[in-house]
Amino acid sequence: MFRTYAPRLLAGSSRRSISVQSLLHGSPEAKKAGEAEILQHSRLVGRGKYVHEFEIHRVKPDKRKEYKEAAEKYYMGLVKDERLHVKLTGSWETEIGDKDAIFHILEYENYGGYDKTCELINNSEHRKVYEEMLPYLTSRTSQLNQEFAFFPTAPPHSQGGVFELRTYQLVPGTLLEWENTWRRGIEARRKFVAPVGAWFSQVGRLHQVHHMWQYSSLQHRKETREKAWQVDGWAETVDKTAQLAKTMDSFVLSPLSYSPLK
Repeated sequence: MFRTYAPRLLAGSSRRSISVQSLLHGSPEAKKAGEAEILQHSRLVGRGKYVHEFEIHRVKPDKRKEYKEAAEKYYMGLVKDERLHVKLTGSWETEIGDKDAIFHILEYENYGGYDKTCELINNSEHRKVYEEMLPYLTSRTSQLNQEFAFFPTAPPHSQGGVFELRTYQLVPGTLLEWENTWRRGIEARRKFVAPVGAWFSQVGRLHQVHHMWQYSSLQHRKETREKAWQVDGWAETVDKTAQLAKTMDSFVLSPLSYSPLK
């Protein structure tokens, strides 16, 4: 485990050099070096066993009921199809944040499982079912993420309450430092609430990290966060996070009826 921030500083310097070469010269060597650095980061901080796809659907406000019915049909169809290498981690609608956004998190058996699943979906009845959702949407985004090794995703359960998804857009080159800071500081939060999961982006919007928590209520969230501030290490974690992140977002979510996590 990293004891100092020196590795991140070296990585940041290397990334800046690679970026300049790529922009000015577009050299294959620079591009290959950049890909190798990203791969090394993934191996150092990632769990590596699974790939999680974040699907965000923005729904027409007056078509939420129709969309939910179509989405349940599609995602439950995926789960029940034993040919597919996919599991549904959870489905949520936004209560606070982007009000018309629906979040789905799917789990694949690494990239090989993702490839096989996509191929099967595109050549099966699932494609037609998926297209039944489209008339109710205004936009869609997709992102492939890997789990942080210190923060594996919780198994299916039904505890009630609300979920909070926090998303950070990191300064490029700071992933290792973010992971090091959170690995040390997370124990302060674990004393009062169990984490649901944490991920860093691999494909789609890059340099993003996400972590999710579950609370019995917003009041419970408030009390839990206040308790964490009283534990050594948490204040430092928050301070370093503010330095490493360009933007931060917090979404309060409620699970849909068929969500495995709820």
